Amino acid sequence: MITRHEVTGRLSKVLVANGFAFLSGLTAKDRSGCVKEQTADILAQIDGYLALAGTDKTRIVVANIWLKDISTFAEMNAAWEAWVDPSQPPARATVESRLAAENILVEIQVQALAASA
Repeated sequence: MITRHEVTGRLSKVLVANGFAFLSGLTAKDRSGCVKEQTADILAQIDGYLALAGTDKTRIVVANIWLKDISTFAEMNAAWEAWVDPSQPPARATVESRLAAENILVEIQVQALAASA
């Protein structure tokens, strides 16, 4: 069984299947801030979407992070480390990439175990 949340014609923001919650790549709603601020915005969205899927950040198994400029890695990590549970961090990759719009500085996608798994 597949459960989809916040479905658009293009994607589902959250999809729950086979005991996992898959979140689409998320960007900041407020794109006027720096990388740290955009990261914090995205992480707050992740909390909300995980709750919608019946899970939370302690059950994230993998995170993929794209930065417009890899030189902002430490800035992104400052927001990440303030948010992540240090006793239960996920596997993670961070890369530099051209993103969909000039004012998008970071994009994050996560996969988590669903609460029932």
